[in-house]
Amino acid sequence: MRYYPRDMKLPILLTTTLLLTHLAHLSAAELKLAALFSDHMVLQREKPVSVWGWADADEKLTVEFGGQKKAAAADANGKWQVRLDPLPASAEPRTLLVQSAKLERKIEVNDVLVGEVWLGSGQSNMAMRVSGAQDFATEKAAADFPAIRTFNEVSKNSTTLQADGSGKWEVCSPETVGAFSATLYFFGREVHRELNVPVGLINSSVGGTPIEAWIAADVQNPEHGVAAPQTPDAVEAVPNPVPKRPAAAAKATTGGLFNGKIAPLIPYTLRGVLWYQGEANSHPGKSHAYQKLLPMLVNDWRKRWNEELPFAWVQLPNFNREGEGWSVVREAMLKTLRLPNTGMAITVDIGEATNIHPKNKQEVGRRLSLWALGSVYGKKVPAISGPLPTGHEVKGAEISVAFNHTDGGLVAKDGELAGFVVAGSDKEWKPARAKISGSKVIVSSAEVANPVAVRYAWAPNPVCNLFNGAGLPASPFRTDDWPADESAPKHPASAK
Repeated sequence: MRYYPRDMKLPILLTTTLLLTHLAHLSAAELKLAALFSDHMVLQREKPVSVWGWADADEKLTVEFGGQKKAAAADANGKWQVRLDPLPASAEPRTLLVQSAKLERKIEVNDVLVGEVWLGSGQSNMAMRVSGAQDFATEKAAADFPAIRTFNEVSKNSTTLQADGSGKWEVCSPETVGAFSATLYFFGREVHRELNVPVGLINSSVGGTPIEAWIAADVQNPEHGVAAPQTPDAVEAVPNPVPKRPAAAAKATTGGLFNGKIAPLIPYTLRGVLWYQGEANSHPGKSHAYQKLLPMLVNDWRKRWNEELPFAWVQLPNFNREGEGWSVVREAMLKTLRLPNTGMAITVDIGEATNIHPKNKQEVGRRLSLWALGSVYGKKVPAISGPLPTGHEVKGAEISVAFNHTDGGLVAKDGELAGFVVAGSDKEWKPARAKISGSKVIVSSAEVANPVAVRYAWAPNPVCNLFNGAGLPASPFRTDDWPADESAPKHPASAK
């Protein structure tokens, strides 16, 4: 054994101890939070707030925010989670602190606000940026809203469930707003203005993707599976500055985007969800399944968040497309309103016939905000929806259709009502005359003595003008359940 003088033993022992401590630190799991918990984030107000991350197995730690201090311990796999008590809204920048019981292991998340948090998902029209919307120069100059923040989930399709995602929070300013989802931004701006609280917008969307990619594979029936769909975004020009269709979209597997881009967000505390998708499911052979798939997505996401989250979507706008698939997807969106606590922005009047990415996202966001402000927040608004059919009755040569959401009364915008067709038992559709009677529309045709069914705006790019007094359009609909022909010609006098 080598001998060390007495006065050398202490420094050698100290050096050895420090080296072993350093090696132990290198081998330990990183103390980390889920990606959503990062500088400039917005936490949901007035609900218990989930905070989670990873550490060493069994490591003890505390989470501090807003005067609260919660203790946690990592499980055998290193996962930990706490729930903060409900917090009031606050625009004061504060720090969330995660402190380990182990020496010098802590995380500080700065500039944290508390307000309203919404998740937006779907395909390219949700992904479309403010820089691609109309009047961008004006919108950019006016975008001084430091209490509005967005988190863009940039992770990709995955064949397995992912525990964590990737992205960062951005504070709204003229310099950053161009990269915000246009639909989410214009929605969030209205909510922020009306409620005067911070707003957090989580954007997890990918152009050209079918709904099957966004629903967990284990809840889908085999016939719904789609591996590499042919989509509108894949076959039609995408005008700049709409984001280019990423390579990941072409590889979107059944459940793959749920695995990679939604699962990592659960259980981040939200107020609700906004969905803007359907174009990729409007093609022959795909549209009929949407009536099952959209409710499936809503119900499954709610189950995984363990809450009946408010959930709204954007109905497909007017757009030139042959066949009935576009209308069938619209109908599925209408029928999914049967689920509780749901809403729909009807956009049949603000699309662009030759552009699958219409630029008027300001009005899309506003219409979604009317639903949220009126239904979710209990504010008085002109209307939460355009007119929706609630039933019909055949009376001789006429069909009477009743509507709700007729706020301000039913209105024929710019002339006589247009867009209605009727058919008898022969299923031959004929142009119809329609007139408003209170909250009903009476429809008839000189060519159909005994009508059995009526359709309104049943075409991808219809001529239609039924609105309510609040200026919101009626949803396209049909009263029949006859099999739709996705390659059928347009109905007479119902399409441009």
